Amino acid sequence: RVKASSIVIYPYAHLSNELARPYTARDVVNRLYEVVRSEFGGDVHKAPFGYYKAFELRCLGHPLSELSRTFKPEQARQERRGEERRDFYVVLTPAGEEYDPAKFDYGGYEDLRILVEKEVFKKELGGGAEPRYLEYLRKFGFEWEPMSDVGHMRYAPEATVMMELVEDYAYTAAKSLGIPVFKIRGTNMFKLAESAIETHAKLFGERLYVVESDTDLILRYAACFQQFAMAKDWVVSYRHLPFGMLEIADSYRHEQPGETVLLFRLRRFYMPDLHIFTRDLPEAINVTYKLHEVIFREIGKLGRSYVSLYNVTEDFYKSHRQYLAELARREGKPILVRVLPGQKYYWVLNVEFHIIDELGRPREVATFQIDVGNAQRFGIKYVDENNQTMYPVIIHTAILGSVERYLYAVFDTMAKAEKEGKTPRLPTWLSPVQVRIIPITKDNLKYAVEVADKLEAEGIRVDIDDRDETLSKRVREAETAWVPYICVVGAKEAGEGTLSVRERGGGQYKMTPAELVKK
Repeated sequence: RVKASSIVIYPYAHLSNELARPYTARDVVNRLYEVVRSEFGGDVHKAPFGYYKAFELRCLGHPLSELSRTFKPEQARQERRGEERRDFYVVLTPAGEEYDPAKFDYGGYEDLRILVEKEVFKKELGGGAEPRYLEYLRKFGFEWEPMSDVGHMRYAPEATVMMELVEDYAYTAAKSLGIPVFKIRGTNMFKLAESAIETHAKLFGERLYVVESDTDLILRYAACFQQFAMAKDWVVSYRHLPFGMLEIADSYRHEQPGETVLLFRLRRFYMPDLHIFTRDLPEAINVTYKLHEVIFREIGKLGRSYVSLYNVTEDFYKSHRQYLAELARREGKPILVRVLPGQKYYWVLNVEFHIIDELGRPREVATFQIDVGNAQRFGIKYVDENNQTMYPVIIHTAILGSVERYLYAVFDTMAKAEKEGKTPRLPTWLSPVQVRIIPITKDNLKYAVEVADKLEAEGIRVDIDDRDETLSKRVREAETAWVPYICVVGAKEAGEGTLSVRERGGGQYKMTPAELVKK
C-alpha cells in the first residue's frame, strides 16, 4: 500500500520489554528475511543483529507512515497446541497389553496411579505441609545461597562430603555396566554461533541461561555439548563400541522462580552425565537392558523402587512395543507410555524414572534416552567393519540422577522411615562421619586416638568428641547427627582393646576395632 521499493528488516530490541533469547531472535530475523525476499519484488536488506548504534527516522507525510503493527504467530501456536493434543498415553503391561489410563484397574499399582494422575490428568498432588526432608537438609548444610540467583545452592562441609561421595559413586555405578567408561572434564559455556549447539539448544527454549559477552553464549544444561564436541574429534572404530563418556557436569537450567525446590529442582546442579556410544539401534537397545537393571539396582539399595514413564515417538512405539513390554516385565509391573505422533525429536525413547515422595508426589530421579540425531548433528563418526563411515546411536543416562536428586531420594527415604516410626539412618558409605569415638574421661583420650588412627587407616571417616560435656550429652548429640556407629571407650575398653559400640537403629555391641572395620 505504500509502494515501497525496498524493505529493511531491522531487529530493534528497544521496542519491547519482553525480549526473546538471542538465538530465538536471530532465527526469527533470518526466517523473516528469507520469506520477505522470496515474496517481495523489490530490494530486501537485513541489518546485522544488534546493529543499532545510530539511525534516523523521517516522516514523509504518508497516511501510513506512522502506522505500527504487532504480528504474533497465532496460527503457529494453534498448530503446536494441536500437535500436543495428539499426544496420547497408554498403560502397557508386562504381557504387552495396552490399556486406556482412564480405564485401567490400578489395584496393587498405587505408585502408577499417582504417576498417571499427574502426567495424564494433570492433577496437582501432595503439597501443603513442609516436606520433612527439609529439616534433614538444614542438619547437614544443604542451603540456598541468598547472594546468588534464585535456585542456586551452597554446600556446607558435611554436605560437600556427601556430594563428593555421590560423585565418586556415580563413576562406580557407570563402570558396573561392563563397558569402558572414560571420565572427562570440560567447559560449561558454549557458543550459540555453532550450528550444532544452537539447534540442540532450541529444544530447551527459555530454560537456557544466556551469558552476555562478545558473542552469544549459553551455559550448558547437561554434559552433552562438551562430550559431543570432544567425541567428534576422536578416531573411533566399531571395535571400540560400545563405550561411555562420563562427566560430573555443573549444569544450568533457568527454572521459573516459583518452581525451584531445594535439592530437587535447581537452576544450578551437578549431573553425573553418562553418554554411551553404540553401533546402531539394535546394539543400543541391547545395552539398555543392562542399564535398566543397574538403574533399578541402585534405587533398590535405598529400599525404593521406580515407577516409569516412557516417552516414545510413534514410529518407535509401533516397531518396538515388545521391547517396551520386556522392560515392563523386568520391572515386574505396568508402565506408563506417552506416544508422540508426527513429531521429530533427536531421541526415539526418553525414559523418566520416578519415586513417589513422602507427600505422595511423583519425583523424577534417574533417566535414559536413545538418541538417533545428535551424532550426525555434531559430526560424531565411527568406521564400521566394511570401512564405511557411520554415525553411532547414543544413549544419554544419569544412572543415579543428578547428585542433588539422588540425595533428595536418600533424604526422602529417611523421611518415609521416620513417618513410619523407624529411626532414619543414612547409608553408612554416605554418612559424613561414619564412626564417632567418645572417651569417657580425658584419661581415655590416648586410647581413643589410637583407635581413630586404626580406623582412619582403613579409610573410615572417624572423629573424636572429647569435649568437657557429660557422656550422655555427647552420645545424644552423636545420635542427633545421625552418626552410624558411636563408640564409647573407658578404662575397661582400653584394657581389653575393645569398643562399646552403639549402632544407629540397631543394637549395642562389644567388639574390637578390627571387628568394627569388618562390620
